[in-house]
Amino acid sequence: MRMRLVVMVMAALSFWASALAAQPLLMEGTNTVFQRVLTRPAATLHSAVDGAVIEQIPAFQPFYVFADQGEWKQIGPSISKEPTGWVKTDQTVEWKQNIVGAFTNAAGRERQLVFQSEEDLRWLLNHEALPQVQERLLAEASAGISQGNNGVVSVEPEEFVNIREDLYVMPILDFVEDLHPLNYEDILLMEVASVPLKAESGVQNNADQGNAAFDVGIVFVFDTTQSMETYIARTQKVLQNTVQEISGTEIGKLVNFGAIGFRDNTDVVPELEYRTKVLADIKRRDDQSEVLNAIANTRVAIANSPGFNEDSLAGIEDAIDLIDWQQEGSGDPIDARYIILVTDAGPKDPRDPNARSQIGVEELQADAEGKNIVTMTLHLKTPTGGEANHAYAEGRYRALSTFAGRQFYFPIEGGSEEAFEGVATRLVTAITDHVRTARGETSVLSEDEAGEDLVALGRAMRLAYLGSQRGTQAPDVIRGWVSDKAVEAPQSLAVEPRLLITKNEMATMAELLDNLIRLGEQSQGGDDAMNFFTQVRGVIADMATNPDRRLNTQADTLGGALEYLEQLPYRSQLLQMTEDRWAQSAMLRRSIIDGMRQKLTQYRKWLFDPQVWTALHEGADDGELVFAMPFDVLP
Repeated sequence: MRMRLVVMVMAALSFWASALAAQPLLMEGTNTVFQRVLTRPAATLHSAVDGAVIEQIPAFQPFYVFADQGEWKQIGPSISKEPTGWVKTDQTVEWKQNIVGAFTNAAGRERQLVFQSEEDLRWLLNHEALPQVQERLLAEASAGISQGNNGVVSVEPEEFVNIREDLYVMPILDFVEDLHPLNYEDILLMEVASVPLKAESGVQNNADQGNAAFDVGIVFVFDTTQSMETYIARTQKVLQNTVQEISGTEIGKLVNFGAIGFRDNTDVVPELEYRTKVLADIKRRDDQSEVLNAIANTRVAIANSPGFNEDSLAGIEDAIDLIDWQQEGSGDPIDARYIILVTDAGPKDPRDPNARSQIGVEELQADAEGKNIVTMTLHLKTPTGGEANHAYAEGRYRALSTFAGRQFYFPIEGGSEEAFEGVATRLVTAITDHVRTARGETSVLSEDEAGEDLVALGRAMRLAYLGSQRGTQAPDVIRGWVSDKAVEAPQSLAVEPRLLITKNEMATMAELLDNLIRLGEQSQGGDDAMNFFTQVRGVIADMATNPDRRLNTQADTLGGALEYLEQLPYRSQLLQMTEDRWAQSAMLRRSIIDGMRQKLTQYRKWLFDPQVWTALHEGADDGELVFAMPFDVLP
C-alpha cells in the first residue's frame, strides 16, 4: 500500500513538474496558440540578453518564443524543453499561421517566379503581355543573369520535390486573398521563405542512386465478380502483347507489373472467398510470366455480391498500402507508380455497412498522390449499371483518378469489350513510352495518340524522378512573394498551402473527431442536437487537462476548439459550425459526421505511419515530429 502511494505521489509530482515547466508565450487573442518566429539570415543565439554568442542559427529556422523583452526574445525549438537562448528581435520574423508552401509538380505549367514584393508579383499578374514577360524572366533567372531585375529573387526548381518524401520548410509568412486577373477565381498571394532541411545529407544520400534508371510500376486492380470474366481475359491479352513487345529489351527491364483482385464483403457472402487479394506483387522481374499467369488463372466469383456497387476502394487502398512500391531491402524504390482500376460497378460508399474502410475517395486520392501514385480508372458502363449508377460511379472515380490537377478517368460506353481493349492498350503503351522518353528513345505513340494528359503525366513522373535522384530541394535561403495558382494558368495549382502540424496536434484532432462522431451519432432529435454542444464542451474540457492536447475551452464554434486552424485561409462546415446551425438540419449533421469519420480514418493511418513524420530539430520528442498536412484533409 505504501509503495503504491509513493508511486502515485511521484506520478503526480511528475505531472505538475511538466505542467509548471517553462511554456512559450501565447499569441495575442488566443488561449492555446504559442508565439513562433523564424530567424533571419546571420541570426545569432546568445546565452542571455547582451550575453555571449552561443552559435549562429541557420536562416529561417522555426522557434517558440518564451520571453519578449522588446529588443530581445528568448527562444527554443521545443515546447517540452527549456529555452535554448536569446536572439535579437530584429533578427527574427514573426510566424503567425504555422503554414508552409509546397510546390506542386510543374508538368503542364511554367515554373513559377518568386518576387521581392507583393507589388512586383502583382505587376506580372496584371501585365498585358504576361506570357512573353514571364518567358523572358524565366530564361534570365535560369541563366543566372536576372540580378533582381523586375523584383525576381528566385525561381521554382526544374525538378519536382515531393514534400512527403523529402520535407522542406517553406514558411508562409503572410498572405493576401484576391482574385486572379485572368479568370477572377480566388487566389492567394503569399510571402514565403525557404528553409531546405538537411541540404548536404539529402544530396549525398541520393548520390549513390544517381545512376539508377527510371522505371515504372503498373498495378492492375480488377473487379473479379461474375460480370468481369471477359474483361480480365482482355487485360491478360493486353499485358501479354506488351510483354512480348518489350521482352529482351532495356525497356522490358524497366516496366514492372502487379495485380490485385477485389470483390465484396465475405462476412455477408462467404462464397465470395475474398474481399481483396494480392494476385501478384510488384517485383523487378526478368520474366513477367508470374504476373501473366496470375491474371490468366484468376477466376471470377461464383456468388453474387451484396448490392451492385463493389468494394473497389478496398482494392485501391491495398494497392497503395500493400504493394511494395519502395522495393524494401533494395534501396531503390519504383520511380513512376500507376494503378489501373478496372470495374463495371461504382465504389461502395464509406457509409455502406458492407464497405471495409471508412476512408473516402478524396482521402484515398490525397494519400496516393502524396506517395507519387496515380490512379487511372477504366469504368465499364455496361447496361446493367443503369444511368443513375453510372453517374454516381463517374463522379466518384473522377475524384479518385486525379493527379497533378488532371483526371485519368476513362469511361467505356456500353461496356464494349473492343473499346476496353483499345483503351487498355493505349494506357499501357503510353506508360511504357514514359520510360522510352526518359531514355531519349522514340515513343511508340505520338503525342496526339497518347493525349495531352498522358504526355503531361509522363513529364510529371520524370520531374519527380529527377528531383529525387539529384537531391533537388526548394530554392535556397530566400524570402519573397508567389501566387498559389500559376500566374499564366490560374486553373493550375502551383504552390499548395499546407499546415505544418505536430504529431500531438494531429492526435488531438483525431481524439476530438472521435468524440464528436460519438456524440453526434447520439444526437437524433432537435433536443438532443441542442444538448450536443453542452456535451462537446465537457469533452473538450476533459481533453484539455492533458498537456499534450491543446484545446480552447472557450470556443463558440467546433473549429474554434482547435485555435491554430482559425487563422488559416481555409474554410469548412465543421470549423464554422455553431450551436444554432447544428440544431437546424439533420441532413447537415449527417453530412458532417460522415465527413469527420472519413478524415478520422486517414488521421489514424498517418499517426501510425513513421514515414510521414520528420524531426525539425535534433532530439525532438515523438509528439513534436511534424507533417505538412494538405488543407483539404483538415476537419
